[in-house]
Parts: sequence; C-alpha cells; structure tokens
Amino acid sequence: MDKVMQPSFSDGDKEFRQTVRAFIADNLPDDLRRRARWDYHPNREDQARWCAILDKQGWSMPHWPREFGGPGWSGIRKYIFEEEMRRAYAPTVDRIGPELVAPVLYTFGSEAMKARFLPGIRSGETFWAQGFSEPGAGSDLASLRTRADRDGDEYLVNGQKTWTTEGHHADWIFLLVRTDQEVKPQQGISALLVDLKSPGITMRPIRTLDEGVTVNEVFFEDVRVPAENLVGEEGAGWTYAKFLLTNERTNSAEVPHTKRDIAQLRDIAAREVKNGRPLMEDPEFRRKLARIEIDTLALEFAVLRVLSNEHDPENANIASLVKVRGSELRQRVAELADEALGDAGLAVLTSKEGEHGPIAEDFDPPVPEHGIGISAKAMFRRATTIYGGANEIQRTLIARTVLGL
Repeated sequence: MDKVMQPSFSDGDKEFRQTVRAFIADNLPDDLRRRARWDYHPNREDQARWCAILDKQGWSMPHWPREFGGPGWSGIRKYIFEEEMRRAYAPTVDRIGPELVAPVLYTFGSEAMKARFLPGIRSGETFWAQGFSEPGAGSDLASLRTRADRDGDEYLVNGQKTWTTEGHHADWIFLLVRTDQEVKPQQGISALLVDLKSPGITMRPIRTLDEGVTVNEVFFEDVRVPAENLVGEEGAGWTYAKFLLTNERTNSAEVPHTKRDIAQLRDIAAREVKNGRPLMEDPEFRRKLARIEIDTLALEFAVLRVLSNEHDPENANIASLVKVRGSELRQRVAELADEALGDAGLAVLTSKEGEHGPIAEDFDPPVPEHGIGISAKAMFRRATTIYGGANEIQRTLIARTVLGL
C-alpha cells in the first residue's frame, strides 16, 4: 500500500492526528489495549473506563456538536480520531447511545429531554440499546407490531424486540412502537425512551455463532412508560428511525476498523508459514490481500469525499452505498485472516459472553497469540451485511434513490 495513492490531509489535520496519537499513547491502559486487540466486544466496564478518560479531555463524543458537549470537529477530524483509536486498539465506547440515540435526541428531542439524557451518555455512565427489529419486522421496520397505548400520562407497552445489541449492558432502550393502529404503517410509529429496569420487561440472551452473547430478545408486558419519554411528536417515529439508520449505515462503512484488520492480517501472514516460506510470499494470498486493500482504499476515498461535504443532503443517499461496500469488506478481511491461520483457524475462543475480565498471566491459548479472536471475528462478521438494514434491502434503496430505477 505504500506505493499507491493515499488520501492527503491538511497540515492542521496532520498535527491533529499527532495530538490524538500522543494522547492515546499516554492514556490508554495496557489491559484495555490487550483485550481490545483480541477484538471481542468490549465489556461495559472497559467501555465506561475509557469513556471517562476521554471525557476529561472533552473527546468522549467526537461526533457531537460543541453546544451539546462534543468537540465540534469537522467530519475529517472525526475520521482521523476514529482511525487513531482503531490503530491503537482502544476499546470503543458505547456506540448506540453516543452515535445513534444522542443525535436523534439533540435534533428532535425537547430541551428537558436533552438536559436529562445527554450528560449521562457523554460521561459513559448511561448505556443504551436500540429497540427496532422484531421477529416479523427486521429490515422491513414498517411491519413492527410492538404497541404503545396511551393511558393518561403514560403509555402501556406490549410486544417483543429481537437482535437487541448489547441490551444486557444497557440501562435504557430507544424503542420504536406503534401508537396508531388505523393509519398507514409508517405514520403510526412513535419513539419512546424506556428504562430497562421498568416492571414487565424480560431480556433473554441469544448465543451467536461465535459462541458469544452480544444480542438479545426483549419482551414487554404491560410496561408503563411516562408520556414525557415520547421523543418529539407522536407518529413521527418513522422519520426519527430513518435519521438514525442513516447514521448507522454511514458508520457501518467502518474503514478505520477494516484498515486495522488489514494491518493485523499482514502481521499474521508474516508469521504463518506455507510450504516452508512466510505466507506473505505466497502469490495467491498476495493477490487476495491486494484486492482487499485496493477496495478498501477506494471506499476510504468515497467516505472522505462524503465527510468533506458532510452537510450535503445527498449524503443520505450515499449511506446505503458505503454500508454495502464496507460491510462486505469487513467480512472478506476477517475470512482471509481466518484462512491465513490454517488449522489454528478452527479454534474459536469464546469471550465468556462478552464479560471477559483481566487476562491471567499464565493464560495459554490453544492458538498462537496473533490468532486469538480471529475465528470468532470471522463468524460474527456474517452479521455485518444484515444489521443496519440487510444489504439486499440497501441495494433496492440504491436502485431507487441513486440510480432512479
């Protein structure tokens, strides 16, 4: 990659990168870095601890405007920050609250709602889940059936959500509900903020193919929610959901994460041996790696072009494009890393339901350390082309909004 065209940044952005890199080097605890290097979903304690460190610097919410406690960075600097975080193997903070829920709240929520919920998200004290998908309503969210019936100053919520990411860590859930059964499906949906400690809520973990637990099914039985927890206007939930999903799909490009995975893959290929020589010298492997690197570079240019014009209304149409490409690339690099490990790629080391604690000094994994977590990652990445709206649905949206078909 050194000899091909690379994105260029201004001198100010280059200085900013060095500032971020130095801060992470001085402040990221070694135990957090080591666990993140294995690429398991970070546990709540790790996320909250790192968020608190970033918050003291004013960097915990890089995507937020300055008026709500963010640093007010440009889109390019947000990207640089994310790239340096991934490069250093820093744990992510709770992404659902900061990157998905909070933008909806500070864009559409009341002043009281902003004052009540944003500080806890920014400090890392309050964790959030997203209650969209249901057994009969995944990418087709308009079919959701969880309902909220108004009862005086409260809503009575009944129904079920599924694939609720990190719900077992969350304190609150941003919930899409049907508040009007008589109008068109999209017009009868509202958004509620629900305390997950409320009576009538049952959460059951779903064990996924990678032997971990990051998703859940959530049941609501006569759950009473104060009417003041309604986001914006009743019946406008579809608008808020599209706004949130545009952010989620844009973030799903995950170019910094893919670039870090490529660097990790190169390290694996330098260590693994095929026919008595380093795997990196194998022509077929090099061809596969080069294809991934070229495609990632092309996607990076596309993302940076969007970020350079981040207020362009056309960006909403591009979200599906980068989501499709980015999610597929994340699968390809994970699968090639698993393939590069050879027989060691058969071992799947569970992260103990995402709650792995400090790693014991005498820990002796059945694979080389550079192979820990690789197989689990490749399995989990099967979901990247599904969450945030399945890629089949995204291709239909691209055909309509971009190609005009």
